[in-house]
Amino acid sequence: MQEIRYELTKNPKQKPAPGAPLPFGDIFTDHMFVMDYTEGIGWHDPRIVPYAPLTLDPAAIVLHYAQESFEGMKAYRHPDGEIYLFRPEKNAARFKSTHERMCMPPVPEQDFVDAIKALVKLEKDWVPSEPGESLYIRPFCIATEAHLGVKPSSTYKFLIICCPVGAYYATGLAPVKIYVEDKYVRAAPGGTGYIKCGGNYAASLISQETAEKLGYSQTLWLDGVERKYVEEVGSMNCFFKIDGTVYTAPTVGTVLPGITRMSCIELLKKWGIPVSVERLPIKDVMKAAREGKLEEVFGTGTAAVISPVGELRYEDEVAKINDGKIGEVTQRLFDTMTGIQWGKLPDTMGWTMKVD
Repeated sequence: MQEIRYELTKNPKQKPAPGAPLPFGDIFTDHMFVMDYTEGIGWHDPRIVPYAPLTLDPAAIVLHYAQESFEGMKAYRHPDGEIYLFRPEKNAARFKSTHERMCMPPVPEQDFVDAIKALVKLEKDWVPSEPGESLYIRPFCIATEAHLGVKPSSTYKFLIICCPVGAYYATGLAPVKIYVEDKYVRAAPGGTGYIKCGGNYAASLISQETAEKLGYSQTLWLDGVERKYVEEVGSMNCFFKIDGTVYTAPTVGTVLPGITRMSCIELLKKWGIPVSVERLPIKDVMKAAREGKLEEVFGTGTAAVISPVGELRYEDEVAKINDGKIGEVTQRLFDTMTGIQWGKLPDTMGWTMKVD
């Protein structure tokens, strides 16, 4: 990447006081990273500038044909005050995969990581230090060519913005209730289910509304062909511990290859806990619940890290899981993952990267 140009704000914002509420995605730091792409030139003019609204032509391709991408990750302040990222190279690789599927020019993976480190280093005073708090990082890319017509854009902007966020579970790790969606489809083979593009999430909103009306906080999606196999929960990957074995859906084109998912699988295997990434029918899950063999269910993702599930509803049947309490494996994964991320446990997996 070319040398990053810096334009520092002349009007810094007041940072939240220690212990003040940090609602997810509402408070943004002073600066953002921007880099442009022009066909025939490539990526150019990397810069860190004051956080500000964007100027887009009304005919920008992103506004009409949704050619865009995004990632989600965090920076963590360790007890010694140093700041670390969690497996940023994996986000860089997934961002590249998204761009390949969306016919967008890939951002070189090292440039992606270097840009994040540069912005976080500049905004280091925005990284909170209270338990469970972190700096959420949102890299994204949009098609900016002014053109009405379905085609890949000839120009793009790659941006990174950051926001300090509080602990996902402010009052403790509480199990959530999950509604199994059997009417609408999130992803189908050959589609975009395995990448991070906004259309995937916009299409899921209708099911989320249905779930909330029924008193459930998240939706568990089934496969798009047979409506038979479990896939993802909302914006998280999903795991089921049945009779000693932990099951999760394979990432074969319809399920997002989550960084937290990947890390949990690696930990489970290290601990000697059997893991299956074969397709799992929802009816087998409900049958296991009736037989008392559905021991734990949990979601994984950047925001919550680990989200225990206490109840599943499929059609007219409700399955209670572990008496609504957090399972032993779920708790161990949460404690280990967050311990490594916040520097409370040694990083024996080599997952963290210091922001120098």
